[in-house]
Amino acid sequence: MLNYAIVFLVIALIAGVLGFGGVAGTAASIAKVLFLVFLVLFVVSLIRGRRPRLDI
Repeated sequence: MLNYAIVFLVIALIAGVLGFGGVAGTAASIAKVLFLVFLVLFVVSLIRGRRPRLDI
């Protein structure tokens, strides 16, 4: 997930340098959304991983 966010960020930067404002804005928005999804999943995995297992 983080890899895709970085890829879209790079696409946004390159498109911005080349003057494609619409493509750069769209790619930057997608990168933001993917990064937020990554953060949420990361926090959930941290919380879930800390629970002790109940061996019955």
